[in-house]
Amino acid sequence: MELLIIFALFTAGAAAMIIDLLDKFPLCGIFGKLIVMNAFPHGVMLLWLLAASGKSRWNGLGSVILMCIALGGLMLYCMLRIAVKPYKVRFDKSEVNVRIRAMYGGKILLKWTAFSLVLQTVWYIFAIKIIFRDIPKSVWIWDAVIAGLIVLGYGFNGIIRIAFLCRRLGIVKRIVTFFLLPIPVAGIFALISMYKAAKAEYDYETTRAACDSQRVESQVCATKYPILLVHGLGFRDWRYFNYWGRIPKELIKNGAKLYYGNQEACATVAVNAEEIRKRVLEITEETGCGKVNIIAHSKGGLDSRYAIAKLGIDDKVATLTTVGTPHHGSQVTDLANKLPDSFYRKVADFMNRRFKGFGDVDPDFYTACHQFNSDYAERFNEEVPDSEKVYYQSYASVMKNALSFGLLSFTYLLLKKFGRNDGLVTVESAKWGNFKGVYESKGARGISHGDTIDLAREDFKGYDPREEYVRIVSELKDMGY
Repeated sequence: MELLIIFALFTAGAAAMIIDLLDKFPLCGIFGKLIVMNAFPHGVMLLWLLAASGKSRWNGLGSVILMCIALGGLMLYCMLRIAVKPYKVRFDKSEVNVRIRAMYGGKILLKWTAFSLVLQTVWYIFAIKIIFRDIPKSVWIWDAVIAGLIVLGYGFNGIIRIAFLCRRLGIVKRIVTFFLLPIPVAGIFALISMYKAAKAEYDYETTRAACDSQRVESQVCATKYPILLVHGLGFRDWRYFNYWGRIPKELIKNGAKLYYGNQEACATVAVNAEEIRKRVLEITEETGCGKVNIIAHSKGGLDSRYAIAKLGIDDKVATLTTVGTPHHGSQVTDLANKLPDSFYRKVADFMNRRFKGFGDVDPDFYTACHQFNSDYAERFNEEVPDSEKVYYQSYASVMKNALSFGLLSFTYLLLKKFGRNDGLVTVESAKWGNFKGVYESKGARGISHGDTIDLAREDFKGYDPREEYVRIVSELKDMGY
């Protein structure tokens, strides 16, 4: 009889694992989580009752040990299974990535931990008066402690997942949340805020993925001419850290033929314009397309305008789209130019040495920065006229407060008196050609100079940098470019 019970337990445990792995009755379903997260944490009580019963009914300690191994193994598998993958949704890996799936699991764990804590509290209030009367106090106390730790472990798992994977939380919100979590009442509101942020991001990403799957076949970004992305000051087109974040992948997925400017990080406008000229000629020769569409960010817009107007490639460029380009200068540079020249040159020499190490051949940070001031911009706009052969359009963005983007807090405050700005460039300065509008978010954070190129790989309420560039490129396609 004992062997039959042991065999049945091992068989039941193996069958449960196989059925779960085959998704016939997944443990991550409602009933599975209800049992695993609320009954299995009481394994200490169950195993104690099994051992106590075995002393009087069974012969030998071996039978008791085997039964404990069978039950303990099943419980351990089930609890680890829920901790790793607490959902039964089948995601298409090509659409919803690992980060979203793991974050979604964190949301589920937070929700079920809250439910389990309430259920366990009610259970103990009831059990102490009725069920635990004949059980040693030390046993049910240990059972309560271990069950509580297991349930809280699920919750901690969910908190870690959301804290590290939810981009909608942002850096400031993460810091505030971790400070509030240990405080009883405030901690509850912090957890609710984390849950809502994760839910909002999950809902958005799955909706966007569904939209992507429907429009991929239409190739909305398959423009007549290839896209050339031109970066701004202080960055290069590094292979392992893309200046444009997740944007290129989204454009390519929707049919865009994409190239990078590969110009220097800290060179002057004229030097970089020459690099852009060479790059445009390389692309048109390689593809046989005749022209390119340039999308440029920040100083890249000035480099591109110079190349088009001064270096004779206006017949090779169909359109120029600029985002956050200081066409009329930046007052931040005007103020910085008032610093002692000796100090400015020391900073510039330091930057030049750094970027030579990153691959710049002719860095000139001192001159490049001075080309952002208002006086230079005025002369530049007179000497570098637009070509009638090229369609020009522009976009701007605005931060809503100094905390929108920590690195640009100080410069945002400096520019605030000159008008709405993205931390480096005012809206008025970013206007050039056909001004298409200002990027804003529905939340309090706003959209900074870096957010328009997905620098933080973060999404915002009312603004997704990936979708905005898909829209820009699809509009160029619709216009025949």
